[in-house]
Amino acid sequence: MTPTTNFVAELYRAANEIDRLTTVEKRRLLVRAAHTIVDMEELLGNVADHRSHRLATELLALSDMVLDGVWDVLISHGFLEAADAIRRLKILADSE
Repeated sequence: MTPTTNFVAELYRAANEIDRLTTVEKRRLLVRAAHTIVDMEELLGNVADHRSHRLATELLALSDMVLDGVWDVLISHGFLEAADAIRRLKILADSE
């Protein structure tokens, strides 16, 4: 498996085991996912994909809310959305 697919699997696992994660781990995964999405977009030259860029911004905002005690269901949803976006960007990268 590639590092990207490993990270996607890690995000799915984190979403399903959200109660086992510490606040720091949740925040770190959200920030890492946001930066991964931005990096992959830049690599692809995919600046026109506003959906991925907006998601990265939302993930960073969610990572700030983790410290305020945002509901775990929202964090899990963020993990799943990030995993889907990263998987989609990986497919685009592989097709080029």
